[in-house]
Amino acid sequence: MPVKPTHCSRCGQPLVTRDVHGRPRTVCGACQTVYYQNPLPVAAAVVLNARREALLVKRRRPPQQGMWCLPMGFAELDETIADAALRELKEEAGIEGRVRRLLDADSLPTDHYGDLLIVTFEIEKVGGQEQPGDDAEDVRYFPIGQHPPLAFSSNDKALQVCAAVHQEGWQMLDSFERLQREEGKALLSDDLVALVQDRAPDVARRWLADVQSNPTTQSYHGVRGEQLLQRASQAVSQFGRWLSGDEAAEEVKTFYRTLARERRGQGFRLHEVLSSLTLLKKHVWEAARAQIASERAIDMYRLLELNRRTAVFFDKAMYYTARGFEAEGS
Repeated sequence: MPVKPTHCSRCGQPLVTRDVHGRPRTVCGACQTVYYQNPLPVAAAVVLNARREALLVKRRRPPQQGMWCLPMGFAELDETIADAALRELKEEAGIEGRVRRLLDADSLPTDHYGDLLIVTFEIEKVGGQEQPGDDAEDVRYFPIGQHPPLAFSSNDKALQVCAAVHQEGWQMLDSFERLQREEGKALLSDDLVALVQDRAPDVARRWLADVQSNPTTQSYHGVRGEQLLQRASQAVSQFGRWLSGDEAAEEVKTFYRTLARERRGQGFRLHEVLSSLTLLKKHVWEAARAQIASERAIDMYRLLELNRRTAVFFDKAMYYTARGFEAEGS
């Protein structure tokens, strides 16, 4: 524990304990100077690499010698707490950084230094090379949540806060990368697809009312809607499976070529059938949009992702429909 003063630094007289503002405090019995015991300020840094791992240093000296912790140290006079975090990062881990955000402020009682106020920032690496400084035995990146036991509980808390801050962004990035690779599964928009499928009859009814009144689909006006409704409901209810990837491609091709053959035989014109598919895409989108109650970034991303998936799907549907009409006309 830190050594408490016994004599006044102003007049040299012995210090006593008195009640000041409802708390026992150290006071000079002669000049009444109050010696406030404040926590020592400590600055800590969370640095993430491209693999979303956090930089840790292995402590060379007490306290907790040999344990891992975030790059951290005491703030000094004439520097901000953020500047202290950048300085300690350079001294302990060899890298230069830029403060991105404040992550956490935590109180920590210690036997070695007394009460500490640990302020942790997320810092982006902008230069330097990871190497242990004088106070560190080693420096290494570890996955958050899979790192060795840490010397200070506040470090665990800060890493958890950092992971929570990035969670939605990482989810969006992972889903986007799977979408780009056309894996077709475990996408953030999958739940919206499922909700649209559950509402297939309602989506089909809305579509039917639209095509039977829209000027771009005049061949549909006055047509009895039972068969149209059945086909539309079938298309929406199969939507999720058809979006899943290559394994459903042949089924999509068969469905829309068959649809083209039926519509051509009923006297529908190609441009009107294509317009009806555009209207169906619109009602699928509106059904998904109705399920989003917030405007969080992750929810907006889910809608944009679904929009891209439906656009690609309906492009294929229109292509197979057009090819179906051409086959019937040849």
